[in-house]
Amino acid sequence: MALRDFGARLGSSLRRDVRPCLRVARPVAYRCASSEADALQELEDASSFAAQVPDGEIIKTWDPAENARKRGKTLPASRYKFRSPKYFYGPLHPHQPPPEADPTSRLFTPGPFSAPRLEQTWESTIAPDLMTLAYQHFPPGTRQAVKGQRLREWIGDSPYFKNRPLRGPRGSSVLRLLRKTMTFRNVPKITGVTVHTMVPKAQDDSAHLHVAGMVLQAITNARVTAHTARTSVAMWGLREGKYVAVKASLKGEDAFDFLGKTIDLILPRIKEWPGVKGSSGDNSGNIAFGLEPEAVASYPEIEINYDAYPPKMIPGCHIIVHTSATTDREARLLLNATGLPFYGKHAN
Repeated sequence: MALRDFGARLGSSLRRDVRPCLRVARPVAYRCASSEADALQELEDASSFAAQVPDGEIIKTWDPAENARKRGKTLPASRYKFRSPKYFYGPLHPHQPPPEADPTSRLFTPGPFSAPRLEQTWESTIAPDLMTLAYQHFPPGTRQAVKGQRLREWIGDSPYFKNRPLRGPRGSSVLRLLRKTMTFRNVPKITGVTVHTMVPKAQDDSAHLHVAGMVLQAITNARVTAHTARTSVAMWGLREGKYVAVKASLKGEDAFDFLGKTIDLILPRIKEWPGVKGSSGDNSGNIAFGLEPEAVASYPEIEINYDAYPPKMIPGCHIIVHTSATTDREARLLLNATGLPFYGKHAN
């Protein structure tokens, strides 16, 4: 045991005494690359311009394409010829498609290189303002109030009440969505826009459907889909299986561009337009409003090429704005900040 302690102490004393000497000798071993003597010695006397031109036969035999072809045969094909799966066969399949952000993915789209103006306004102004309006301060140590059970129990001595599922709320069997406290993680944001138009005359003349699809595709910059009537409604003149509607779904940059264009250019041109009805909404944060055919014709894409569309066939449209809000009140705050006015009695 004593010999083991002696060896450890000897090693530590040597390291303690030798280390300062190495620190002093270290700069001596260094060589400055900028010294003139060393730099002159390392420079080559000859230059590539003074080299002799290769023989003409050597130049004729030089084929870079053939050399690359030979070199490609030696490389592993799986690494340089990757093809992502065309379909997603499930999470347990051995061949998984790469994420959409990967350039090798079939769904990869470069960009976005710049955010739309409405999205930049949301990030810089609207989101902080909504946080300020909905801020709730809870001092340290505050205990959150315990929320009661949403469903009611069966109270009574009846044997039918035992092991029976809970009852719904009073007044309605539909439960309202739970409202979460607004934080920086769930500030309401526009998630998408759906533009829909109803064309009943397309049942007799398909030209109305084609014109409506061209108009929606021009103003939304998205591919439209046609829909048929599910059932026959004599009051509305609908016949089952006939094409009567066209719809375009927008997300991301297209949604912000279309909504910003509508709010800044189209709505101010409508005379005596009161705004969006305050009761518009589905209690889940989605707001809808409509435009007349005259307002649709004032879009820049239609106005600049107005002669290409028959005036009497230009349809009106319904615009549904989808947001991440859980209530219509938060959705109205968001759209009101973007410049969309509301009137009348507000619901929810």
